[in-house]
Amino acid sequence: MEALDLARWQFGVTTVYHFIFVPLTIGLTPLVAIMQTIWVRTGNETWLRLTKFFGKLMLINFAIGVATGIVQEFQFGMNWSEYSRFVGDVFGAPLAMEALAAFFVESTFLGLWIFGWDKLPKKIHLASIWAVAIATNLSAYFILAANSWMQHPVGTTFNTETGRAEMTDVVAVLTNSTLLAAFPHTVTAAFLTAGTFVAGIAAWWMVRLVRNGDSEKARTVYRPAVMLGVFTMLISGVGLGITGHAQGQLMFEQQPTKMAAAEALCETEDGAAFSILAIGDLTNNCDGVAHLISIPGLTSFLANNDFTSRIEGVNDLQERYEEQYGEGVNYIPDLTVTYWAFRLMIGLAAGSVALALAALWFTRKGRVSDNKWLARIAIWAIPTPFLASSFGWIFTEMGRQPWVVYPAPGGVDGVWLLTERGVSEVVSPTTVVISMVAFTLVYGVLAVFWFRLMKRYAVEGVADTEKDYSTDNPDNRPDPSDPDAAERPLSFAY
Repeated sequence: MEALDLARWQFGVTTVYHFIFVPLTIGLTPLVAIMQTIWVRTGNETWLRLTKFFGKLMLINFAIGVATGIVQEFQFGMNWSEYSRFVGDVFGAPLAMEALAAFFVESTFLGLWIFGWDKLPKKIHLASIWAVAIATNLSAYFILAANSWMQHPVGTTFNTETGRAEMTDVVAVLTNSTLLAAFPHTVTAAFLTAGTFVAGIAAWWMVRLVRNGDSEKARTVYRPAVMLGVFTMLISGVGLGITGHAQGQLMFEQQPTKMAAAEALCETEDGAAFSILAIGDLTNNCDGVAHLISIPGLTSFLANNDFTSRIEGVNDLQERYEEQYGEGVNYIPDLTVTYWAFRLMIGLAAGSVALALAALWFTRKGRVSDNKWLARIAIWAIPTPFLASSFGWIFTEMGRQPWVVYPAPGGVDGVWLLTERGVSEVVSPTTVVISMVAFTLVYGVLAVFWFRLMKRYAVEGVADTEKDYSTDNPDNRPDPSDPDAAERPLSFAY
């Protein structure tokens, strides 16, 4: 394999692996902040116990997300040095903003939250976790600003002397229409992931306690967590549908090849149907592709709210792009990957839907349930939004191919870059293989530790009691000179 193929594999492996943890961090941090807010406002110890329980899981996920994300920056400068040379003036700015304005805030206030249980007043400590929640989402905004520019470059000129893209309008980059569509879709997906995570774990515990005869703890501790998770799923699910439709319409306009490939739409059609199942050789020449199950006119409606509108097929788009950008390049992304990634992204959301419906039914009218099917649905539903988010990311990135910087319709002349031209000219295939194997092994070890830690603390459950160690309650503060102190404020974090 050539260095280009290996570099794409390495970036794909590390990016998808890292992105597994991102949605949970984005969505769970605000939910933990909400739990702590309820405790501060009501004084109900249950919500303090839930805060610390899900706070443990949030910290584990946050740590592994940071560790796996660091690798991304190194790849830009090494495997993809030609890409960095071309877009560094633009791409580097939002990444720097993310590090300075967002990640430092996250780190600082997360430290205050972890170490401040017995050193800060309640409200100051609460403000710390809210600062982390806001900064986490701000961090996502800046990262998506960089990615959205790759999908739709704006606020830029092409310097013919240096052969580089140069930023001319940072406001345009930070208000890119692609970004304004991608950010709410990503955030609602993150809240769906976190809501499913909270509801799934709490529902499993609720069923377990009821079956063991402890209905009181199930009712007072885990049922409220189930309800918080379910309501989060319902609200974010509606938001996900709305934002996904808006983003899809924008993609039909800005990246028609991606959306045509997502439907395996070979020829231009009026009133294009939405394909539920296609068979055949989904190669880029479309030979032998047959749509067995489809919904008439739905793809046209998704594109521009008109069931009869015309949608260009990949064959016509290939001809158009050859006229615009030159022959000898296959401008259509891999149909197999885009077609199935798009459907798995949507279809896997069924796990969250099933859990929400089951939880609402079995907990109606204030009930708690011992139904084993609810516990099974809860466990099996937890990974589905993680997988859906990963397939969504694969669809977004693979659907952009063969471009690493997609040419904006009617955009800036020269500000586009084929993926094959972004790879380093000096990094050898052997070097990429060695680093990819090393990263994969390290990531595999980290995955084992992440899963075992998450499982350990999830199975451990919510503590039977928690004390308020804040400076508002000096009588509860532990004696630092006592080596046998039963409950240290930091015990929840380790």
